[in-house]
Amino acid sequence: MAPVSEQLEPQGAGGDPAGATPLPAPPAVEEPRRENGGEWCPGSGESGAQPRAAAEAPGSAGCPGSAAAPEPPEGGWGWVVMLAAMWCNGAVFGIQNSCGVLFVSMLRLFGSSEDKQLVFKTAWVSSLSMGMVFFCSPIVSIFTDLFGCRRVAVVGAAVGLVGLLSSSFVSTIEPLYFTYGILFACGCSFAYQPSLVILGHYFKKRLGLVNGIVTAGSSLFTVSLPFLLKALINSVDLYNTLRVLCILMFVLFLAGFTYKPLIPNTKDKEGGKKGKFKLPPAKKICNFSVFKVLSYRIWAFGIPTALFGYFVPYVHLMNHVKERFGDSVPEEVLLLCLGITSGVGRLVFGRVADYIPGAKKIYLQVASFFFIGLMSMMIPRCHVFGALVAVCLFMGLFDGCFICIMAPIAFELVGAQDVSQAIGFLLGLMSVPMTVGPPIAGLLRDKLGNYDVAFYLAGVPPLIGGAILCLIPWVHERQKLKERAKPVDGETTEKMLEHESTLVSDTTEKPVKELDSGF
Repeated sequence: MAPVSEQLEPQGAGGDPAGATPLPAPPAVEEPRRENGGEWCPGSGESGAQPRAAAEAPGSAGCPGSAAAPEPPEGGWGWVVMLAAMWCNGAVFGIQNSCGVLFVSMLRLFGSSEDKQLVFKTAWVSSLSMGMVFFCSPIVSIFTDLFGCRRVAVVGAAVGLVGLLSSSFVSTIEPLYFTYGILFACGCSFAYQPSLVILGHYFKKRLGLVNGIVTAGSSLFTVSLPFLLKALINSVDLYNTLRVLCILMFVLFLAGFTYKPLIPNTKDKEGGKKGKFKLPPAKKICNFSVFKVLSYRIWAFGIPTALFGYFVPYVHLMNHVKERFGDSVPEEVLLLCLGITSGVGRLVFGRVADYIPGAKKIYLQVASFFFIGLMSMMIPRCHVFGALVAVCLFMGLFDGCFICIMAPIAFELVGAQDVSQAIGFLLGLMSVPMTVGPPIAGLLRDKLGNYDVAFYLAGVPPLIGGAILCLIPWVHERQKLKERAKPVDGETTEKMLEHESTLVSDTTEKPVKELDSGF
């Protein structure tokens, strides 16, 4: 989602207006100058004739005078960056989506017969982890703008590695809230978002294809990781399994060094002009103007509403299968089905969305939430394992549909200039329901003795959220009609003013002419 947004460059670099007349270039040869905090560009007689705004345009690279950003190379080192980003996407969300396997192991390791709220307490670990990945998104986007993709990704992977490694030394469930639920998740968030941002530096024409390959990494890891985790837990226990997972985070740490930026960040721009880094104004860091768009406000309210039950199957489905069918069925197959069809859904519905005009793409998300809610309600009705497999296949397909069209819808609602902050704020709002939903389902399981009511209730919020989203195309069309009417009114007013000024000039010229004729 993010890569699209990060191609947008901040507007309004310091300097004179572009229309200001530049001073003539001096006849002497200019000293070499350093632009954008990086390349040395020798001055020339022609360079002095360039407006200062053009020389300092954001995103310009190379010699002054090139106001536009450099064209992405569409390959080269970008393919290495794409593979590193794919590994990041797979490692982060592969571990998060496989939390059901870890959840069952935690119940066995930390559980006791006296603890009546064991499922509720254990569910907080996984839900906190997934929630913090999204909760940090607005903060990560700010840090990425300020310090660049490479620094943020490397530091984030290091923090995630420390959090995951420290989780392997705890003896009770409570410390995992911090080590796994907060520290590891925050590191994942800081490593994940720059991996999508950097793609816009290297690709433009092939960005859709590259995004599809990168996001398919999470499906690839989600398909394979549950089987690996179960084999590791059965052979070397949970603690050593977490230490093995640290290898994935260490590779992610190394992958962050491949993110060589081609567009300077805010720190480099400010440092190149003034010699020291100075924070930009708060309005440029946090752009809350996106909330002035009514259709975006509805979207930012409807999506979190729909997600209260979204993460419940990922956390509790494995335990539900174990309670209903025992050890006679391979419950990891369900995560395999979710991962495969989610990858297929991202590719198929991403292509379908290209043929749906404007904000009507939101109807794909409406259909996705309808089927996700319906499939959640179907889980308790499945008394045959094959029926559960079919439910997971459909759920994964529409899960991929919901995810793949987030960025295109954001583009339609707020425009290209504000899409980065719009997606960041939305992901931050999504963190609250995704964190709260699984613990509530665990509490219902502890009180009622089974998951039936929990899965029935988990299907209600997606239906409500989908109904709210149905309003967006109508509201967006009304907004566009109002915006089209504004220029017409402005032109009419301008013509009236011109007409009045003509009348005034005619009345002032007439007495002068009469006076001339009198002389």
